[in-house]
Amino acid sequence: MKFPSQLLTTTVGLGLLGLASASFADIRVMCYQDGIECDVTADLIKRYEKQNPGAKVALDIVPYKTVVEQLPIQLAAGQGPDIARVAEIGGLSKNYLDIGPYLKDRAYWEANFGSTLPWMRNKAGDKGIYGMLSQLTMTGPFVNKTLFEQAKIPLPGPKATWDEWADATRKVAKATQTPAAMAWDRSGHRFAGPAVSFGAKIFDAKGKLALDEGYKTAVAKFVAWHKDGTMLKDVWGGSGGSSYADTVGEFKNGRVVMVLSGSWQINRLQKEVGNAFDWVAVPNPCGPAACSGMPGGSAWVALKTTKSPKEVAQFLDFMAQEANVAEFASRTNTIPAHAGVAQRGLAYTSAGPAAKAALTVFTSGTATLAPAAYALQGYKYNRALMLPTVTRVTQAIVGEISVDEAVTKIGTDMAEAVKQAEK
Repeated sequence: MKFPSQLLTTTVGLGLLGLASASFADIRVMCYQDGIECDVTADLIKRYEKQNPGAKVALDIVPYKTVVEQLPIQLAAGQGPDIARVAEIGGLSKNYLDIGPYLKDRAYWEANFGSTLPWMRNKAGDKGIYGMLSQLTMTGPFVNKTLFEQAKIPLPGPKATWDEWADATRKVAKATQTPAAMAWDRSGHRFAGPAVSFGAKIFDAKGKLALDEGYKTAVAKFVAWHKDGTMLKDVWGGSGGSSYADTVGEFKNGRVVMVLSGSWQINRLQKEVGNAFDWVAVPNPCGPAACSGMPGGSAWVALKTTKSPKEVAQFLDFMAQEANVAEFASRTNTIPAHAGVAQRGLAYTSAGPAAKAALTVFTSGTATLAPAAYALQGYKYNRALMLPTVTRVTQAIVGEISVDEAVTKIGTDMAEAVKQAEK
């Protein structure tokens, strides 16, 4: 991700030294951006203030690092903004304010944001509404279409399985002398989509993280694909521990036919690949249980530090309206988290042909996301599974341990991580 190198603000003051002190503003919003998300938000704020005479919304544009490192400190001290844009949604959930009692039409929120509202809730049985996703992301594959054309091999269809894609990309790699057929981002989050597709339920009957045969199947296939050369070994085998590595660098350099990454890479591919080759996003391949990727995203959340809960709810309700969600997503080239907007589709006028087509694939693909994928993304201890998956699967790839040992160790690490987090 790319973030501003220094703190910017639309109002006087840096905002880090006591955001609550700016009494001239009814609401203060902390915002980070990957591209122009906060710039678009500033335009929407102007419209909101015009429609609501006397309302004032101060927007502080900050680096992502500020949201991750400074916001939790401010909240712990009882300070902070009224609203913030966050990506680590579940981790801060104890600080969120329930705006449900202040909304005019709660049913509208449930109908259009219902699948992601649980991500902001702190405990089982909680029915509160604490904010809304500003954008939805989804994991999914990108394919070097030019290599398929050179090899004279047709792209598998929209319901193709992972095994069918592995077979097709192996043939393309062999015909074009490409180093490897496939690569997945070195991430437990990326791994989880195929795992769910292969039958992983992720949670047991009591709602606790649990490994099963579906997860083990995904581990076994992934390790086998590394050992037979289908997967580019450099991505997972090139690092230790649970460190992250993406695949886009290898993809843009033509070293792999197909990568599993996500929708947030579309703008980067449009910029960095240019005319080097034709690339396409394709639907998530299927396993026996699903054809699922993993959802993710950033959220606007209401914070308990606010002194103006009604005004916070009113502004978030404005941001949640269909026309405003559609404008935000269209101008920022992101996937809307609003079910109605996603169903109707968007024009994406600033996107090039390849990016526009990719956004359409990802947006329509949200309909295939499995319930287990949504549940895992919303689970506040999901890293207890994701991080040891990277560590232990890598050990199996490089031959330090077997697949059975890797799965056993993931389970042990996961249980210990949850235990520590619950203390």
